[in-house]
Amino acid sequence: MTSSYRITLLPGDGIGPEITDVARQLLDAVSRKHGFELIYNEQPMGGAAIDATGEPLPASTLEACKAADAVLLAAIGSPQYDSLPREKRPETG
Repeated sequence: MTSSYRITLLPGDGIGPEITDVARQLLDAVSRKHGFELIYNEQPMGGAAIDATGEPLPASTLEACKAADAVLLAAIGSPQYDSLPREKRPETG
């Protein structure tokens, strides 16, 4: 019987998506070697979420994180969001 685990991926901004891709490759290699399955659910957070929804942490992202066995958060933020009110900045997510 193969175990499976739900991982919510939050690639974020800047180099975050690149870091997430490499981390996912490593996790996939480990899961193959040790006989378990990883089920990924990528969600927006930070600047990517602001661009997509207007919020740094959309309710759907928070729910996905709560439903997961683990969350992988990469880099968030960018100077382009520095003029936003504090509660709307990427790092608030």
